[in-house]
Amino acid sequence: MKNTRTRRLAMAVLAAAVVVPLSGCFTAFIPPKDGDADGGHTSKPQPTTTGTSADEFYAQELDWSSDDCPSGFECATARAPMNWDDPEAGEIELALIRKEAKGDPIGSLLVNPGGPGGSGYDFVAESLDYAVDTELKDNFDIVGFDPRGVGRSTAVTCYDDEQMDEYLYGLPKNTDVGSEEWIDEMTTSATDFGQACLDNTGPMLEFVNTVQSAKDLDLLRAVLGDDELYYLGYSYGTFLGATYAKLFPDKVGRLVLDGALDPSVSNFEVSKTQAVGFEDALSAFLEDCIDNNSECAFTGSVDDARETVIDLLDSVDKSPIKGDDGRMLGSSTLLTAIIMPLYSPNSWDYLNQMFADVMKGNSDYAFFFADQYNGRTESGKYKDNQTEAFMAYNCLDYTYDDDPESMAKEAKEIEKAAPVFGKFMTYGDIGCANWPFTDGADREEIHAEGADPIMVVGTTGDPATPYEWAESLAEQLDSGFLVTYEGEGHTAYNKGSQCVNDVVDEYLIKGTVPDDDPQCS
Repeated sequence: MKNTRTRRLAMAVLAAAVVVPLSGCFTAFIPPKDGDADGGHTSKPQPTTTGTSADEFYAQELDWSSDDCPSGFECATARAPMNWDDPEAGEIELALIRKEAKGDPIGSLLVNPGGPGGSGYDFVAESLDYAVDTELKDNFDIVGFDPRGVGRSTAVTCYDDEQMDEYLYGLPKNTDVGSEEWIDEMTTSATDFGQACLDNTGPMLEFVNTVQSAKDLDLLRAVLGDDELYYLGYSYGTFLGATYAKLFPDKVGRLVLDGALDPSVSNFEVSKTQAVGFEDALSAFLEDCIDNNSECAFTGSVDDARETVIDLLDSVDKSPIKGDDGRMLGSSTLLTAIIMPLYSPNSWDYLNQMFADVMKGNSDYAFFFADQYNGRTESGKYKDNQTEAFMAYNCLDYTYDDDPESMAKEAKEIEKAAPVFGKFMTYGDIGCANWPFTDGADREEIHAEGADPIMVVGTTGDPATPYEWAESLAEQLDSGFLVTYEGEGHTAYNKGSQCVNDVVDEYLIKGTVPDDDPQCS
């Protein structure tokens, strides 16, 4: 079992709605729960066999309780079919957490932080003030949920902590990317990981995809007592929300899709566009660092600095840096560490410190950021299953082709478009082409004919979900309308722009649709 970068980076980085390293808010990268300082996997509910019809699932009543729930919240568990196409085949559990409205609630606002694999339960429990602002807390019951396969719900399980360390941080024997030997090594790693997921998760693994999850979302709407869905989805959560609108247009109430994913783009297009997005974010960071930071780790022009980053990534491949715990810092882990703080300009000072640290031969900062991204605690435990769930969803939400010639051709195109990040976001098809279930979904536009107005929010400098995707989704949706935030960082709502907050709040609370794109800043 060897490390493979096909695990997540090559597929793309769609995870966090709010990423402010060292500030205690990471959405999908949330700190350990109270009473679980070391994080780590806990006992997960398993699928059970029932003869329950879909109507019976919709008729269930939730048992809300503050017992075994974070202070100030109520928790409940919903039951859902393991497979909505065969509801009697078995059932799974979906974990919910609720913060009741301060006033008379309009209804329940379901919140998804992204991923796929991000825990909505943790997002609401530990980062409520980042998830929504005061206006929404006053007017809605805020409900976080772990989608199927994630966290406290019936979850995808693959590796233990030691195995996950090797999978995410281990160094490959062969570093000649694209060579036959390298592809063989990556294929073996991907096959072993997928088989472990099937062995440890069981039959539910086949049904961890966004269509099934969107049907779960409608079930949650119903058992929460709402005739229509009120929803705030960040990053990947926009794809979940758009899929819901496609399947249940008559149940769309008010949906905000912030940091949009274009549902029509292929896996290759995602990788290429995101590589360019992070390349642009790196350039913005380097320009700001050189111009405004007297302690910048870089000198010369932005082009000079980019070459320095490339050299640094090459150098840790040739001579990995040993961490305090014995792990070795190679290029894949360093790239993860670079990407993590690029999600938010608020983290750029820390990114500069990390670069300076690595240039001196120290890996502490790099492992800190990579660990935050991967959900790894200081003790070496993994506090969630975001990596496993990420792979499970993406492998069934896209189609893949691991033909070496096709991948080599695509790799050249990505590397040309993004000289720094490109080569690390290539050959991603290997991971999912060797997943236990290979009948992924073809990507297509989503129109959601007949749905009420749906808000799409896009940030012009978003590195993870580029602005062009928000433009595309807003245009695809028959009732979509675009709200632009002119700025840097991943997602826009509740990130400092009062303009964005006001437009989102007015829409969710009153149903107000602006006459034109407000072009917020």
